Amino acid sequence: MEKRFIYADNAATTAVSEEVLAAMLPYFREGYGNASSIYKLGRDAQRAVEDARDKVAQALGADPREIFFTSCGSEADNWAIKGTAELMAKKGKKHIITSVFEHHAVLHTTQYLEKHGFEVTYVPISDKGLVDPEDIRRAIREDTALVTIMYANNEIGTIQPIDEIAAICHEKGVLFHTDAVQAVGHVDIDVHRQGIDMLSLSGHKIHAQKGIGALYVRKGIALPNLIHGGGQERGRRAGTENVPAVVGLGVAIETATRNIAEKNAKIIPLRNKLIDGILKLPYTRLNGDRDKRLAGNLNISIEGIEGESLLLMLDMNGICASSGSACTSGSLDPSHVLLALGLKHEVAHGSMRLSIEENITEEDVDYILEVVPKVVGRLREMSPVWEKMMKGEKYE
Repeated sequence: MEKRFIYADNAATTAVSEEVLAAMLPYFREGYGNASSIYKLGRDAQRAVEDARDKVAQALGADPREIFFTSCGSEADNWAIKGTAELMAKKGKKHIITSVFEHHAVLHTTQYLEKHGFEVTYVPISDKGLVDPEDIRRAIREDTALVTIMYANNEIGTIQPIDEIAAICHEKGVLFHTDAVQAVGHVDIDVHRQGIDMLSLSGHKIHAQKGIGALYVRKGIALPNLIHGGGQERGRRAGTENVPAVVGLGVAIETATRNIAEKNAKIIPLRNKLIDGILKLPYTRLNGDRDKRLAGNLNISIEGIEGESLLLMLDMNGICASSGSACTSGSLDPSHVLLALGLKHEVAHGSMRLSIEENITEEDVDYILEVVPKVVGRLREMSPVWEKMMKGEKYE
């Protein structure tokens, strides 16, 4: 078998594109001015920042003054949630609603707030990985400050009913935030039309560099600062502007949101071929809804193996994949997302996530479908868990 190299972990991060890199490079050398300075070099840098802000706003259906640059999606999540908590606590509202399978940037933030006098309701998800909007409706109280539900899950790729949830929040007079780090560039988003009050995004998921993100905050929401110390971002977020990264994000989001439907039309048949091929293996299951998912995401549990061993052996065959969130790949604990689906610990341990983009080829898919069964077969031969399963014995 000819060894190939296939990067199938784009949900973890993406390579900086040539277009983005070319746009960034001048701002490392000749255009290195501080965007807060008043001389020409600084004014040029500021114009570049504002041009990027326009591009992000246009991609989201927002006004440029509603876009604030951050260091990453996690910072944007923290700012939206902690800022809203501080703002609404002054009105006696100290209740927050989220889901059990959010990214840890959200979950750890709400857990932090629980230690500081806030009450958090964690709504469940279905066995298909979807939030029921009616669960949100039932959870909202008079003292609810915020509902925060991710747009698309980072592990199983399920796309949530954001429009319905936002409508319920507006009906009840509650602010709504969505972590759209995985969704931006893969689904059409219009924050004004959809009634989204706040939205977080990250550059490195759409071929910009790591260390740049943005937070959309609807006009009229006076969100308190998360970072203090300077007048940048119209006094809302201190820190000298990272001009090259901001410029790169502007180009990246403009490119990523161009022709989404056409890109997805190419990716979905190849994703489905991968799903159908891998599910031919016995004792496998697709995690998350078959259709209400990101075009390039598939997450499959394979019983009788350990996810870490699977990833290492795929890597030896030139395939980059994941067993869940890249932020927790060093943990031996099973994914909280898969457990929320109702999977047993031993089944959740054997999960594999592939996240593909439009550059994948039919030959790449065929190679993955050739390698995965061989690797799984080899691992199951060595697995005492698989041996017990084949004997019909209970395993813990």
